[in-house]
Amino acid sequence: MEKNHEEKVILGRDLILIGAALLLAAACFFAVRALRVPGAAVRVSVEGETVGEYPLGEDAEILIPAGDGSNLLIIRDGEARITEADCPRGLCMAHRPVSRRGEVIVCLPHRVTVEVIGGRAAEYDAVTG
Repeated sequence: MEKNHEEKVILGRDLILIGAALLLAAACFFAVRALRVPGAAVRVSVEGETVGEYPLGEDAEILIPAGDGSNLLIIRDGEARITEADCPRGLCMAHRPVSRRGEVIVCLPHRVTVEVIGGRAAEYDAVTG
């Protein structure tokens, strides 16, 4: 009978430990998401000419006129992404949001680049040559 009681106590302690680990993981996740990188911004260029720089720490919607069309850049929660573009394939809209130095979104038909400057550097898994 005592063995069964000991198993229940161990199970209870295990559940407390697992719960504490999950709470810690959740707190870390939200802390990282909430921290904004000081000095990080995006540089928007059309045909190689810089048309503006916008801080990632401030939410904004920027219409980028380019050639025969335009792109809509949204900056929200420390990330930048192109949400609207009237180019033929719209590949720039499929690109994931950028937030780390060196990351770039490119719209080839409109010759638009959105590059993250300042802040932390992007981490790459591999280098190609």
